[in-house]
Amino acid sequence: MAAICFLSPFKPPAITTVPPSPKKNPTSKHRPPPPPIRCNFSLPTITASTEPQPLFSSVKSFAPATIANLGPGFDFLGCAVDGLGDFVSLCVDPSVHPGEISISTISGTHASHKLSKHPLWNCAGIGAIAAMKMLNIRSVGLSLSLEKGLPLGSGLGSSAASAAAAVVAVSELFGGILDVNHLVLAGLESEAKVSGYHADNIAPAIMGGFVLIRSYDPLELMRLKFPEDKELFFVLVSPDFEAPTKKMRAVLPAAIGMPHHVWNCSQAATLVASVLQGDLVELGKALSSDKIVEPKRAPLIPGMERVKKAAIEGGAFGCTISGAGPTAVAVVDEEERGKEIGERMVEAFLKEGNLKAVAMVKRLDRLGARLVGVPLPFS
Repeated sequence: MAAICFLSPFKPPAITTVPPSPKKNPTSKHRPPPPPIRCNFSLPTITASTEPQPLFSSVKSFAPATIANLGPGFDFLGCAVDGLGDFVSLCVDPSVHPGEISISTISGTHASHKLSKHPLWNCAGIGAIAAMKMLNIRSVGLSLSLEKGLPLGSGLGSSAASAAAAVVAVSELFGGILDVNHLVLAGLESEAKVSGYHADNIAPAIMGGFVLIRSYDPLELMRLKFPEDKELFFVLVSPDFEAPTKKMRAVLPAAIGMPHHVWNCSQAATLVASVLQGDLVELGKALSSDKIVEPKRAPLIPGMERVKKAAIEGGAFGCTISGAGPTAVAVVDEEERGKEIGERMVEAFLKEGNLKAVAMVKRLDRLGARLVGVPLPFS
C-alpha cells in the first residue's frame, strides 16, 4: 500500500485528506482500505524550484529511545538513550509510483504485528511522507522497511524513534538537505497523529542528548550539553503493562494553581541548570519533584509509587515516570549501582503492582538519529 506525497504524473488529480486515526486494530479485516493520502501542505517545501535527485539507492538509519518530560519538564524537556531504538531501511523502488512511498516489511519482536503497513497509519510512514513533501519528491518512488527495537506504549518514545529514523533516512537518501528543525517538524507530523503535538520525544530522538523545546510556534529547540567528562546512567525499568500516550494525557488537569506552577517552573529550571553543570544530585532532585503530571499518572501504573521509593532508597539520585509511562527511570552515576537499583525496582513492581518487569542500565545517547552501515550509491 502506497501513499501519495505529491501528485504523481501517472495518476489523475484528486484532492484527499488525512482521515482521523481509526480506533480499531490496523490489521483488522473489517477496516475499509484507506484512500491515497496527500501530505500536509502546511509543511514548508525546502526545494520548491528544483527536486533533488537521490544520491543513494538505499540507506539504513537508526533512531534512539527517548525519555520525555524528565519530571517537571512536561512537553518541553527530553533526552535520548543509548543502545535502544528503531531501524529504518529505505530504498528507491521502481515498482512504487513516483512521488509515493510504501512500507514493505515491519519486523522486530516488539508487537510489530500490531502495526499497519499503510503509510498513513504508521509512524515511520507519516514521517517519511512529510519529509518527501518538504523535499518536493515526485519523480521517484520509495520503499521503507521498519525494524522495531522498542515496545509500543512503553514510555520510551517508540513512535518518535520510528518517525525520526524515517525522516532522517529520507533526507539522507537525497543528500542530507533537511536541517534539524525541518527534520523535527517532519517527525512532529507523525507525533501529532499518534499522541499529540509534542516534541519532547522526537527532538531528542533526532538531535541526541538533552533537548529543551523553547517554543512550538515557531518551533525553537535548544541543545543542553551534558559535560563530556561526567558519567550519567539511566536505570530503565519497564513493567509488562501498556500505557497508551493518549490515555495517559487524558488524565491531566486542564488548569493548575499558581503554587504548583511556580514549583514546577523552579524544578524545571533547576533540572536545566543541573544538566549543563553535570550535577546529578540536583538533577535527580528536580527529576523527582513534579507536582502536576506525575501525581495524576502514577496511580494508573500499578506499583509505580513504591518503585520510585525503592529506587531512591537504593541510592538513585532521583526517579520519575519516563514519558507517559509505564517505564520508570532513575538516575545514577555508576553502572553497577544502577543494576542493583534496577533489581529493587523490578521487585517493587512485582510486589506492589503484581507486574513482571525488565530492568536496563543505559547511557545518554549524544548523537541522535543517524545512518548506519554503508549507503549504496544511486545509479
